[in-house]
Amino acid sequence: MRSGGSSRRCVSTTASALDRWLAHLRDERRLSPHTLAAYDRDARLLVALAAARAPEALRTPDIRRFVATLHGKGLAPRSLARVLSAWRGFYDWLVRKRIVAANPCAGVRAPRAAKNLPQTLSPDDAVRLVSLDDGSPLGLRDRALFELAYSSGLRVSELTGLDADAVDAKTGEARVLGKGSKTRIVPVGSHALAAIAAWLPRRAEMAKPGEKALFIGARGTRIAPREVQRRIKRWAAAAGLAQDVHPHMLRHSFASHVLQSSGDLRAVQEMLGHASITSTQVYTHLDFQHLAKVYDAAHPRARRRK
Repeated sequence: MRSGGSSRRCVSTTASALDRWLAHLRDERRLSPHTLAAYDRDARLLVALAAARAPEALRTPDIRRFVATLHGKGLAPRSLARVLSAWRGFYDWLVRKRIVAANPCAGVRAPRAAKNLPQTLSPDDAVRLVSLDDGSPLGLRDRALFELAYSSGLRVSELTGLDADAVDAKTGEARVLGKGSKTRIVPVGSHALAAIAAWLPRRAEMAKPGEKALFIGARGTRIAPREVQRRIKRWAAAAGLAQDVHPHMLRHSFASHVLQSSGDLRAVQEMLGHASITSTQVYTHLDFQHLAKVYDAAHPRARRRK
């Protein structure tokens, strides 16, 4: 059985090693004070959980037990992942300094965080939003922009990155530069094509010489994503929508509504430009929620007796 003096020496040794590691992060890696404070806070959780045990005495099962303890106290999975990252970095340094033989945090993972389902608009609300038009040049631009976002499921960066020649009215297609500089061809609906056709004459009047962007701002240059975010919130308020609408919500709505109608997950994946179908599968959960609501409302055995 260890004496109280031995326990205090172990805690002191651990704290000393931690202080040297933080000094290394500050002086050699030159991390910001904010980042250093976060590492310090997370690493001292390890010291507290280890109690009288020195760093070299801890094993992988101990680390897993510490993670379970913090999770049981309500620490969220993302926070646990951050804490584990700090512990892993501390032990990597201890290994390099030959204070410990191996990193007990290697292979330990935080619990998976529950995935938040994408927020979408109902078909009626989506149509109400993209159909707004105040008759002004920027109103015509916004309608064309939002119609295209909902019609083709584009990201806001893809919308603002479009050049004027990217949309082919004859074929009803748009050439989009997506993530990873990958180009894809997406279909464009008739309403979006009509809105773009109405916007193009105004665009020609407003655009600065040589400007290639399809969507431009009041200064005649390519519109910024931040401006798109600001404008869609304005139009959502004008449409009387209670939700906090952002541009990506139109992309989510596009994917969800197409999937509900077609059930073709692969086609939705291609139109969204997802490299993996796993990213697209989140919309199947939204589709199931929609079907569950229909079932609860319609099936005689689903309704509870009052």
